[in-house]
Amino acid sequence: MTLLKFVDDEWGPVGSFNWFATHGTSMSRTNSLISGDNKGAAARFMEDWFEQNSHQIKYHGRVDGDELPRRISNIIPDLLNNHHQLLEIAAAFSSTRGKAATKFSSTSRRVRSSFRQADKPHFVSAFCQSNCGDVSPNVLGAFCIDTGLPCDFNHSTCGGKNELCYGRGPGYPDEFESTRIIGDRQFRKAVDLFEKATEKLAGKVDSRHAYLDFSNLEVTVPKQGGGSEVVKTCPAAMGFGFAAGTTDGPGAFDFKQGDDKGNPFWKLVRDLLKTPGKKQIDCQYPKPILLDTGEMKQPYDWAPSILPLQIIRVGQLAILSVPGEFTTMAGRRLRDAIRAVLVNEAKKEFNGNVHVVIAGLTNTYSQYITTFEEYEVQRYEGASTLFGPHTLAAYIQEFTKLATALIKGQPTQPGPQPPDLLDKQISLLTPVVMDATPLGVKFGDVSSDVPANSTFKRGQMVTASFWSACPRNDLMTEGTFALVEFLLGGDTWAPAYDDDDFCLRFIWSRPSKFSTRSKAIIEWRIPQSAAPGVYRIRHFGASKSLMGSIGHFAGSSRAFVVV
Repeated sequence: MTLLKFVDDEWGPVGSFNWFATHGTSMSRTNSLISGDNKGAAARFMEDWFEQNSHQIKYHGRVDGDELPRRISNIIPDLLNNHHQLLEIAAAFSSTRGKAATKFSSTSRRVRSSFRQADKPHFVSAFCQSNCGDVSPNVLGAFCIDTGLPCDFNHSTCGGKNELCYGRGPGYPDEFESTRIIGDRQFRKAVDLFEKATEKLAGKVDSRHAYLDFSNLEVTVPKQGGGSEVVKTCPAAMGFGFAAGTTDGPGAFDFKQGDDKGNPFWKLVRDLLKTPGKKQIDCQYPKPILLDTGEMKQPYDWAPSILPLQIIRVGQLAILSVPGEFTTMAGRRLRDAIRAVLVNEAKKEFNGNVHVVIAGLTNTYSQYITTFEEYEVQRYEGASTLFGPHTLAAYIQEFTKLATALIKGQPTQPGPQPPDLLDKQISLLTPVVMDATPLGVKFGDVSSDVPANSTFKRGQMVTASFWSACPRNDLMTEGTFALVEFLLGGDTWAPAYDDDDFCLRFIWSRPSKFSTRSKAIIEWRIPQSAAPGVYRIRHFGASKSLMGSIGHFAGSSRAFVVV
């Protein structure tokens, strides 16, 4: 992990960016909730950690992923040791009927915005991606779901079937726990680097950018026996191993990783879409082509061909913005090549001290980039390397040109512009027609309440469900669908946790695909850091009438006690 710490002359630390390679696939494809996965969890943990430190809340030197910062203090200390009195207070607050609300009502209750100081920069921690092509967060290995035995090593199959081979995260079988653990590990390392950061970046701030047509690039590569030769990249194509998927998300049918021959049946199916020519087959060899995406143009290009390459320099730090997923070794070779260029071209300026990071999946997406050797094996990553076996060599060659121009202060040609497809986009997502509730029920009414006179302990789950409406009516940008509030005293409630918190889940569903009715289940796993007291769960949303108007609503569960 490489971390860049931002320090303001007046306010001190205001943020950090770090680059670390791991896929955001702790949440499997069966997950139906919107999630930032392990990267998003890590960012939330670190921003909350910094806010807690900035409020001088001491942790006795510990960084504990379970002890995330809270804005609720023990405001009613005389009651905290009196469980009976807390229950009496909670009993006074039953669930409220759903009622009309403004869009701002959700935003104003957002936990972090409501406590933000207007004149102080908000701390931002970015957990950036790097060369993650072959790095899985499911670190326990891949196992067959039918037998529990390890998958076949070379092809990631179980009895010849890829569908049964899944990777296991460190919290297996709970993928939420796996996401938390992997996010927590990144968070802890980032904190360690953040607190130990001493080297200051100094020098020029500059960049170079170019568009390149990767479907037909001439690349000079070393030749066996000495010397060099000029080869070409190919129009994009996906191999049979691509359809096998990976242990983070297996494919279907009889595809398998490591297939360098192909299957006659699927080749027949492929030919119904587009039959690759001999030139394309030879260029992509040893990849057996399943989808000739680079030569499929209807209704528009099936794969990008014009890609953006960018190098950014901040003092002795160079950031390589790549439009795809480099594997570990491919990324290492690219970094080493560019580091050598920067040091050789500006020895006095850098004094040998250059940091090169890869910012992965940047500006556009063009699948994977493997080494020449990995490409020949044709596992998922090699089969998903679009532009043939010399794709990595092309990247190294073109980034070398950008790095040289950057150091010498020379301009670069902008290159061909990518096509503008904004007016050609196809959407298969049906619009929301209308929302409705049963007779006598309002949007925001509680459907299933927290049990009366409830007491919960830290680590337990609290659940309430509400009559709701489609979340696509209003995405609640800067607001929240779910909220946990803490009773400050009297009838004053303070926001404690919202749907930006890892411990709170908002689950929306309809009884059937074509139903106008829907419900929202809100689950709160009480953190170990939660203050004792009286809480309640609230839901915000927006409904659409048959005439197309949007109305906002809110509702709340009955109060309960946390001890």
